[in-house]
Amino acid sequence: MRIGVVGAGTMGVGVAQCAYQAGHAVVVTDTDPAALDGAPARLRDGIRLSRVLGRTELAPAGGALVPVTWSGDPAALARAEFVIECVTERIAVKQEVLGVLDRFCAPETVFASCTSGIPVGRLGSFTGRPDRVLGTHFMNPAPLKDTVEVVRGARTGDDTMRRALDLLTGMGKRAVVVNDGPGFVSNRILMLTINEAATVVRQDTADASTVDAVFTQCFGHPLGPLATADLIGVDTVVDTLDMLREHTGDDRFIPSALLVDLVEAGRLGRKTGHGFHRYPHAGPGR
Repeated sequence: MRIGVVGAGTMGVGVAQCAYQAGHAVVVTDTDPAALDGAPARLRDGIRLSRVLGRTELAPAGGALVPVTWSGDPAALARAEFVIECVTERIAVKQEVLGVLDRFCAPETVFASCTSGIPVGRLGSFTGRPDRVLGTHFMNPAPLKDTVEVVRGARTGDDTMRRALDLLTGMGKRAVVVNDGPGFVSNRILMLTINEAATVVRQDTADASTVDAVFTQCFGHPLGPLATADLIGVDTVVDTLDMLREHTGDDRFIPSALLVDLVEAGRLGRKTGHGFHRYPHAGPGR
């Protein structure tokens, strides 16, 4: 199958790696030349890490591996049978991308959004094919996470769901299917936790390391909420909170002042080397 991926940031490259390692022909597009320039190296690094961890099984679905194609032209996706959109978590950006895809891609092409919380029904309304739109919320890092939150909109068709689930199974992923709604299950809950954790730090009840230690050492979570925010990207957390506030009207989703301050200071987490915590090796992407 020919898989299209829109966005050559952290998530887009990770999703492209999942499709590539499953043996699919992959086309990745991005309008940012800098993102495209660095993407092949990041893909190679991701594959190398998967091999080190013993997680790489190459090309069972499509036979011999073919190179991933990188392009700044959305027309390169015209022949894609399944497109996964991995652009910034902002409605206006996703609306523009989906509109472009709708013009270039065949009517039967499925559009899956890697949105972390924008309702699928709203995304589908930006196209002429709402029955071909669903959410595939990959977790970061996509190649190392075995489960995907799959979101079925009210108008998502049975064939669309079947094709998505078959694709994910071929990637070695488990699908947890949920119904549509702002934030779905994962981020409807997680973002409130991160927001409150940031407020606790801002109020000086505890520092970030202590907050995370409560979750990892007392609750047994593999990662604390603020380390999770750094992994996601603090800017993405703020964008997601803003989106949840818009769609729910719930003031609990107003971003903590500390989150906003970190974004304004460029402390976005792992990708910049500094968020709530410091990281020795910053990674590019969005």
